[in-house]
Amino acid sequence: MDEPMEASYNNPGLDGVQHQGQQQVEQVLLGHRDQHTFGNSVNMNVDLATPSPASSHPGIASDDTNITKPHFTPLLRPGSMVMMTLTEEDYEVQYWPKLKNAIDHLLNIKPGAYIPISYEQMYSCVYKCVCKQFSERLYNDLLNHLTSHMEYLNQELRKHEGETIPYIETFSFLMHQYLQALSGIVPIFNYMNRFYVENKLKTDLNEELRKLFCLKVVDVHIGNLIKMLDEVSAVPFAISPPTMASVMKNLYALNEGYSKLNPALFSRYLPNILPPTDPAYLDQYAQEARTVQQHIASMEFSHRNLHFCDSQWCATVDVVTYFPQLG
Repeated sequence: MDEPMEASYNNPGLDGVQHQGQQQVEQVLLGHRDQHTFGNSVNMNVDLATPSPASSHPGIASDDTNITKPHFTPLLRPGSMVMMTLTEEDYEVQYWPKLKNAIDHLLNIKPGAYIPISYEQMYSCVYKCVCKQFSERLYNDLLNHLTSHMEYLNQELRKHEGETIPYIETFSFLMHQYLQALSGIVPIFNYMNRFYVENKLKTDLNEELRKLFCLKVVDVHIGNLIKMLDEVSAVPFAISPPTMASVMKNLYALNEGYSKLNPALFSRYLPNILPPTDPAYLDQYAQEARTVQQHIASMEFSHRNLHFCDSQWCATVDVVTYFPQLG
């Protein structure tokens, strides 16, 4: 059984038939592969050449018409800031007078009032001046103009040097007016502040204008002012409490060092002025409290009876009945 099988593999006739059969199979496979490849290439060519459904119908617009083509504009176009020139005469005649007028309006406005100023127009003037290398001059002109205004403030205060209450009220009004004006001046010069004051001078415009007010106005009058405030605080309601509190808070906000001139006075209106409580001085604190109580007990009322009125009733109270130590 094994020999015929071995003979069949060694038979040349069978080997020839087998070789011929293999060649036929290879030709069939190659033909099938070529036909498949040709079909794919045809399909590919057809797909590339086939128009879109929209373009095959004349009434339907193609999708290409809806695509927005990029629009490029030249960087240096006529009329832009890059092409604009700004001369010394333009600055002195057109730009600085507009800014100066707006500053004067802000400096002279009453606290709480409003004036119509085009901040967009003023900001545009500052922007053009800074872009055209006028930052340093614009900054110096601003400081010089505010300095001249502070000379006017000093003259107003000197008119009331001999009058305690008018002097304090005038100082409170002028200081509040100036600080309110800064809230409008600083935003107008914001572009100059960012690209000149902060970048080159390494400071802040708001801080510089507050320091200028301290140097030119507050430091000139602080000694006389603190003395008058201390005297007036001993008289109840000689100055309205809101005015006193406003003066103290604004002075402390401008320069915390002012509180060291009279810590006891500032501590009546502001917290954390005096040093913290020390247990070693408890006896001293108790003695101070007893002194205050004795001072209140020794006060003499000009009227023995106090008259209380409400929206619905009135009553008269005998002070000695409730406070025998005052009798």
